[in-house]
Amino acid sequence: MSPIDGEVMTRPDALPPRSITNSRLPLAGLLALAATGFITLLTETMPAGMLPEMSRDLGVSESAAGQSVTVFAIGAILAAIPLTKATIGWPRRHLLLVAIAGLAIANTVTALSESFALTLAARCLGGIVGGLLWALLAGYAVRMVPSHQRGKAMAIAMAGAIVALSVGVPAAAFLAKLVEWRYAFGIMTVLTLALIVWVIAAVPNFPGQPKGSRLPLTRTLRIPGVAPVLFVTLTFVLAHSILYTYIASFLKPLDMAGQVDAVLLTFGLVSLVSIWIAGALVHRRLRLLMILACVLFATCALLLGIFSSVPALVYASAALWGLAFGGTSTLLQTAVAEAAGDAGDVAQALLTTGWNVGIAGGGIIGGIVLSGLDASWLSWVALALLAPALATVLTARKHGFTKGELGSR
Repeated sequence: MSPIDGEVMTRPDALPPRSITNSRLPLAGLLALAATGFITLLTETMPAGMLPEMSRDLGVSESAAGQSVTVFAIGAILAAIPLTKATIGWPRRHLLLVAIAGLAIANTVTALSESFALTLAARCLGGIVGGLLWALLAGYAVRMVPSHQRGKAMAIAMAGAIVALSVGVPAAAFLAKLVEWRYAFGIMTVLTLALIVWVIAAVPNFPGQPKGSRLPLTRTLRIPGVAPVLFVTLTFVLAHSILYTYIASFLKPLDMAGQVDAVLLTFGLVSLVSIWIAGALVHRRLRLLMILACVLFATCALLLGIFSSVPALVYASAALWGLAFGGTSTLLQTAVAEAAGDAGDVAQALLTTGWNVGIAGGGIIGGIVLSGLDASWLSWVALALLAPALATVLTARKHGFTKGELGSR
């Protein structure tokens, strides 16, 4: 999951056109960015809802099939920082369209491939362009609105990722039961082509950023508050990915294998509530919201570890999980943007990398757990990761996860 150019710049040549002064949100453009996030995250996480079908068709184990999520994340890890730096001067919409077209190619190859190796290669390509897209979306949204609307704009732009988790992945799991799983990826190709038309029509173009204006990577990491946000991103997403990638394997011993789509739908629908809450309160209650996210997710992991044999509590845990996770992307992106200031582009690329390291690490660690231990251990490993995440949020009160109105410091 779930999900960042961060170009919060003050130079005159970096300012967007007149829409920046309009009090009305540019919904058509922001929703196109949300749709981009929807397709990107759905492309990344769809295998989580159809691991049994993919593993049977490609002749590999479920643990191996789960690495199709891992290699996507690895592609994003490899791409986010170097490609963001290499294309920093490109016109933003041109870069956005190139990356979206790359997703269309990756999904088409995945749908048609009969080889597991070729499937992994296509997934890695999807991750490469997906990492670039995640390094664009939040910053693109920020440039489309005035400063006081940044939180709302980012929440809208990132809502597509939560919709992918809430509706897309469960729908893909359901579709895999009815027809061959490949059709899901074929549908993604069609949606991606339609998205290209939407972006051309609704998303404004912005100039790239001159290379000389960037802060070096090491200096960005030393900015107070940046490192704590990146650490929380890594540990929180790692805990999420361990459970989410292997949710089908977790539910199978509980005689709930046929309810994967329903559990994911519960998670996702509550996630939509979470992202609405985050968008409304991020600029006033960022620290409190992040603390609550860690506590709620830890409670979910604890319930799954102790009461996983009770289906009603599994669904209750999924709801807590969704409430914890849905708004996290908005919270973390806002926190790192506020901490980094003019170094927002590099900091957001670092956050994208940390997010995808968490996804990739979750796929790897979860696979190792399933290879040697009972699936119930997945929740305990996730709980162990959430403890340092919560401790970091609590201690980073001066820089990173600050108390009070954002933008007032």
